Order: sequence, then C-alpha cells, then structure tokens
Amino acid sequence: MPAEFPVERSETAFTDYKLPLSPAHAAAEAGRCLFCHDAPCVRACPTHIDIPQFIRKIANGNDRGAAKTILESNILGMSCARVCPVEVLCVGACVYNDLEEPPIQIGKLQRHATDRAIDEGWRFFQAGTPTGRRVALVGAGPASLAAAHELRRLGHACTIFDRRGFLGGLNTTGIAPHKMKADRSVTEAAWVLQIGGVDLRTGVDIGRDVALADLEHEFDAVFVGIGLGADSRAGVPGQDLPGVLGAVEWIERMKLGDAGLAGVRRAVVVGAGNTAIDAVRELRALDVSHVTMLYRGTEDAMGGYAHEWRAAKVAGVRAVWRAVATAFEGTSQLERLQCVCVDESRTPIAGSQFTLEADLALLAIGQSRLGSTLAGLSGITVESGIVRVDAHGFTGRPGWYAGGDCANGGKEVVNAVAEGMTAARAIDRELAAGGGTGRMGARRG
Repeated sequence: MPAEFPVERSETAFTDYKLPLSPAHAAAEAGRCLFCHDAPCVRACPTHIDIPQFIRKIANGNDRGAAKTILESNILGMSCARVCPVEVLCVGACVYNDLEEPPIQIGKLQRHATDRAIDEGWRFFQAGTPTGRRVALVGAGPASLAAAHELRRLGHACTIFDRRGFLGGLNTTGIAPHKMKADRSVTEAAWVLQIGGVDLRTGVDIGRDVALADLEHEFDAVFVGIGLGADSRAGVPGQDLPGVLGAVEWIERMKLGDAGLAGVRRAVVVGAGNTAIDAVRELRALDVSHVTMLYRGTEDAMGGYAHEWRAAKVAGVRAVWRAVATAFEGTSQLERLQCVCVDESRTPIAGSQFTLEADLALLAIGQSRLGSTLAGLSGITVESGIVRVDAHGFTGRPGWYAGGDCANGGKEVVNAVAEGMTAARAIDRELAAGGGTGRMGARRG
C-alpha cells in the first residue's frame, strides 16, 4: 500500500457483500454449468471471456488453467469479478434464467480462480521481443493498465503517467468497499505490471507538469485513459456550505481515510445513479441512521441498477421521487435542504415545497468530463467533454488513442479494460505499419 494510505480507513469497516466461494462450493457450482457451445454469457461480457471454458476447468480442479483463460481476455479479471454488474451482464444472460433455475454464479467462480492467481503469485504472461517503440499512457486506471499489459506482451516499452501517487484509478478510489477495497485494487495493479518494462511516473499531472504535445517528442504513441473529473455541482444557493459534498469526493475520502461522519445522523444523497446508490448503502453501513435518496425522476427511470437499489432498500434507505433541492441551508453547517416536487417534465409544482433535515448532503448528479484536455490537439474531436474515437480507440490524430470513461462517458470497469486492450492492439498495428506520432520526424501542430 502507498505510504499515504492510513491503515485504519473508514472502508475497512466493510465486509464483502458477496462472499467468496469455498473450494468445494466452487467445484459444485462449476459442475452445474451446461457449458453452452454458443454461450450467451460470453456475448454479454465486454471482454468476451470464454466462460464455459474457465468454468469447466474449475469443475475439473484446474483453477490455474481457469485463471489463465480469464486473464487472457481480461487482465483485470480479479477486480471485474467483484465489481461487474454480472446480474445484467454474464449472469443475466445465463440460459438457466430461461429455465427458471438459479443462474450460474459466474462472477463468484471468476473471483475464485483470479483470487488464487493474485494471492499465490501465479504468472502467465511475459513481455514480447522489444520493438524499440515507446508508448505513453495517461492515467493509471483500468483502461491504461490493460493497455500497458497488452502493449508489453507485444514488445513495446510503456510509461504510465498519473497525477496521484498510486495506481488503480477509480478501482482504488471509487469502488464501493463492500465490493472491493483500495488495497486490493493496488495489489492487482502491481500484479498486472509484474510483466515488467512499464515505467511509472506518478505525481505528474499531464497538461500542467507535462504538455500533451510534448509527449509526441518522447513517445511513438499515446493512450489516454484519464477517466472522469470532479463531481458536478447543484447550482443552487448554499451548495458551498460545509456538509455539502460531491458523492465521488466523499467516497474517495471514505476509502482512503476517514469518512468524516462524526455527528452525522441524517444524510441526503441527491441523484439515483449507481454512484448515488453506492453512497446511500455506504452511509447506512457506517451507521448513519437516516439516509434518503432524492431524485427528480421516478423509481422506474432511475439510472442505477435495480438489484443494487433493492439492496439499499433492505438496508433501510428511503427515497423521495420526483423532487429536487432548491437550496441548502444552515448557519455555519448544513442543517436542511429546501425541496420542491416536480412533474413529468421536471417543472416545479406550485405549493409542493418541503424540507429535509440533514447533516450531510452528497451530490451524485454527474461528473465533469476531462476529454477537453485534448481539445487543443489537431485531429482530435471532443464533444461535450468526451473524446470521440473509432471502434479501435483511435482519436483521428496519428498515434493517439483513448479509452475508458474519457471516451465512453462513464461505463463499467470491464468496458474500460476491453477498450484498453483493443486500443493496444490497434497501436501495435499502426506502429508495425510505420505510423505513430512520428517522434523522430517532423512535429505536427
């Protein structure tokens, strides 16, 4: 763990929501699989892991072979086993659902094999023959880690830049701790990079400490995987009061240090996406007695996953639908939210004002998008803060690729991994064809 991570972090109070399988249970569950030839679970996985193959290996007692099958397709298979919304991906596609039988616990089986791989230090991959080409990767989250690993297998030297002092990106700072804790993410990142040949430059803010254009003078290609930015603000009076925070900001604080909940009995989370649901579940688990989710739409229209919201309701979270905050109030600290109900067009309804008492309000209404960082480079198109790329992650500027949240607007970890690996192969093809940023040739504007 990095030195700046305190041992006693608020997230350490959490236990796994989905407990791991014992070896006997894993073998029994694997034995239930029908090993479908045209497996819908494989099609549902963005990294297209050969799920029947790895499950068959577990059933035959070959956990090592199962882990290799998983990691060939998804080098961050350990974290994805924990954080993927399998209920709407592989498990949701399992044919047992059509038979009205419990689907195969694919995520737990994947965790069973990949946990052993990480914990026992199994090594499956080695760097390819050096090509003499160098690739910069901006950001140290899942997309860049996946891209760097694939590029090293193809023989290219890699340098990862990140403004933080540790690896993992949102896996480290933003994943709900009942799914995965920060130290587990850092451990996985170290395991991925044991392939060697990856230079780490942490504490470097690209665009401030190093100009993006300057990367072309040092590297043959650049992959940008910078994720999303700061929490969006509410734009109403009182939003800067102590006690009003961005949800992503608060989750990071809770994961890497102290959640700052002393004296907090009543909390309101504004929004109803997956970040909002994570936050309300975490607040309840950390003994905040009254937790409310405030959303301008209906329960059916919420952005968060239904299975996650069901778990939140079981934990005692309540929701107020079709309502918005119009002001945050308090003398020197947040004390209440002034709210109003809205209709289907989200227009305030006259006479519907009400008050929610709160010691803490978390805003989970979106994040800023960092794609505009690249807006100054010719050939790269940025729309609404999102970097536009083709199916291979190519930005339109020779040698420049992007993936993860900065290019997809905010999807799952598994999508970031898939995009990073796809871009790495495209970079390899471009470099093999003699393309790239042309660092040894003329500079472009």
